[in-house]
Amino acid sequence: MHGRTGSGFFVLVLLLRPAYAAEPAAVPALSPPERAAASRVTAEEISAHTRFLADDLLEGRFPGTRGDELAVHYLASEMEAMGLLPGVPSRDGGAPSWIQPVPLVRHVSAVPDQIAFVRGAERLSLPTGPGTDAKVVVRSLGDTDHVQVRDAELVFVGYGIVAPEKGWDDYRGVDVRGKVVVLLNFNPPFAGDGVRVWYGRWDYKYLEAARHGAAGALLIHTTESASYPWQVVATSNRKVGFALPPDGEPRLPFEGWIAHDAAERLFAMAGRKLDADEAAARDVKARGARGIPLGITLSLDMPVRRERIESANVVGLLPGSDPELRSEAVVFTAHHDHLGLRSPAVEGQRNVYSGALDNASGCASVLAIARAAASAAPRRSLLFLFVTAEEQGLLGSRWFARHPTVPAGRIAADINSDVVNRFGRTSDLAMLGLGKSTLDAEVAAVAAAQGRTVHGDPFPDRGSFYRSDNFEFAKVGVPVVSVVGGPTYVGRPPGWGKEQVDRYVAQDYHQTTDTYPPAPASWDLGGAVEDAQLQLVVGLRVADAPTLPAWKPGDEFEQARLQAAR
Repeated sequence: MHGRTGSGFFVLVLLLRPAYAAEPAAVPALSPPERAAASRVTAEEISAHTRFLADDLLEGRFPGTRGDELAVHYLASEMEAMGLLPGVPSRDGGAPSWIQPVPLVRHVSAVPDQIAFVRGAERLSLPTGPGTDAKVVVRSLGDTDHVQVRDAELVFVGYGIVAPEKGWDDYRGVDVRGKVVVLLNFNPPFAGDGVRVWYGRWDYKYLEAARHGAAGALLIHTTESASYPWQVVATSNRKVGFALPPDGEPRLPFEGWIAHDAAERLFAMAGRKLDADEAAARDVKARGARGIPLGITLSLDMPVRRERIESANVVGLLPGSDPELRSEAVVFTAHHDHLGLRSPAVEGQRNVYSGALDNASGCASVLAIARAAASAAPRRSLLFLFVTAEEQGLLGSRWFARHPTVPAGRIAADINSDVVNRFGRTSDLAMLGLGKSTLDAEVAAVAAAQGRTVHGDPFPDRGSFYRSDNFEFAKVGVPVVSVVGGPTYVGRPPGWGKEQVDRYVAQDYHQTTDTYPPAPASWDLGGAVEDAQLQLVVGLRVADAPTLPAWKPGDEFEQARLQAAR
């Protein structure tokens, strides 16, 4: 079990950890009010909230289910008990609310057992399941009740990226309207070798394919290019999926993934070698794949049952103390949803996707931060936002970003918690998006006071900045903080932290094994407490600062900030 990590722990950290100081010279210590607030964040509280939210009673917190409602009401009642106020303003003369309804469209796709690929007299049938037996997974999140694709030709379009500022266009010279595009995961080295940017994310690739009128898209999976194994794809791309209501943005009739070994067979059927075409698509001199028709067709007849449901974001408010600045806010976020129940259930196996680390732990951390902040008196307001449907494509945070309770131009920063450090104290801190905004300095200063150094994403191939709720805030111009301790752990040998992360991704990420230990056991949350204390103090400093944070000149989100409504 972990030891206590309350006020004594935090002061002890400051006293005993000069060996890990970010600067050789003395660094500014935390102020007495900051130390007092930080001391209220405890491992016991993070543990207790995680234990409840990850309990089987909540059945995996899938949007629109009883477990989802339980999580929503738990989060709201906990914030009410802390003395926070409902964070959703009243409408039509009603009272303010803890709940921001989020309308979702649930799509249930009648996926066939196999999908056939045809070239002349040749036929390759690939299974769609069950589970990891699948070689291809498909579903529909489009605006249709029936996917009907007949003899649609497959076209390989490399990475499927159109990046004018990079001079890159994988769709150059090819018409894919009514066809099925086959895509590589990841992106060219736009930001350096092995660094994933927004163009390297699956959701971007599906959106770009839809913009070009494709009938469907299949992403070629490798563990290296996805940063997770095939089992995560099979788990996450189930027959049931969610989307926000149609808003005029193009959507594919169907989307999916194909296992790499199956893709090799597909390319061989076309008389091609996948590895050679992959290499050509990566050639930076070519600036795009120029489209390769494979001479293979696909037909898909897939009814889709669509229905409107409602989930919810949960919003708590600590009003600011400054009459002029209280209309601005620092937002702390975490997503409360996960993947629900395995369907169909497998007899004799665990069938609940508890999502203990992802992301009951993040919700627990934000609750602990909220309680610690409740006795503070920051000049700007603090919002504590728990969003739904992150696992479905950041839908809850996208809805809030489009319908904020505080205009985006008045949101000083988003401080996001998506998976806490469960492995113990660290001598370093990873900041996703380091170098993008003036928030770097705030994070570095607080980390230095803790005796920790700050670096960028230790796993840049995973593109983590673009795959959690902070991204939706960045898109509307809000500077963000997304941090987690590690991967260098106190008292552990070099490489130990990376081994723990890799093991989690390989074995537990989006699996039924992401559980919390039975009481009285728990994780080593000493590092999670330090991270939460840092997030709290950074939030309080931003709330008290005379000016709002900003993106660095030339950053991809700078214009959105300048244009954000106030």
